[in-house]
Amino acid sequence: MPVNMNLVVGFLLLSALLSAVPGPSVLLETSRAITRGRRSAMWIVFGNALGGMVLLALVLAGLGAIVATSARLFLALKILGAVYLLWLGISSIRSALSGSTDRHLATAAEPPARRGAAVRQGFAVGVANPKSIVSLMAVLPQFVDLDLGNPTLQMLIIGLAGGLAQVGIETIWVCAAGTLRSWFQRRPVRIRYLEAGGGVAMIGLAGKLAVAR
Repeated sequence: MPVNMNLVVGFLLLSALLSAVPGPSVLLETSRAITRGRRSAMWIVFGNALGGMVLLALVLAGLGAIVATSARLFLALKILGAVYLLWLGISSIRSALSGSTDRHLATAAEPPARRGAAVRQGFAVGVANPKSIVSLMAVLPQFVDLDLGNPTLQMLIIGLAGGLAQVGIETIWVCAAGTLRSWFQRRPVRIRYLEAGGGVAMIGLAGKLAVAR
């Protein structure tokens, strides 16, 4: 067996724990599940998973070490991530103020363009935080059994397993949020408060990312 299953289980538990804590991705997914339904939110989950695979590929390619050691590159990526989260937050607040979210509740299905936009949003949020690359680079090697050899293959397998665990946890978040949809449908104004609150939270996360070291 190319990996130590005890270490894989340990990494899965860690991934599940981290995914259970609401972050930008979960915030975006749950908001979409309430406003447009579970199916729409799952496109964001899919995009976020693709973003996670890109981070894993960067770490395996050794680019994570470059980001960790290059202060300028880290700062540039951090600013880009913060700006994107800020844009998402402002867009949510503007949508809430305009009242356009009321129409979302009546949307039964989304055209391909909307689905593509959801995937792109999930992907961008998934790769927006350069600290995720550094964290992944620091955590993954801890679960490698050097006696088994081929550490890159081990990290690939463990990383993919962790990604599946993350998708599972985020799906649970989406399903739980989707159950609240009917409550919001009874009073559409509630969706404006949700959208505005989510926008404020996104802006707060953007500020936290911008100042974090």
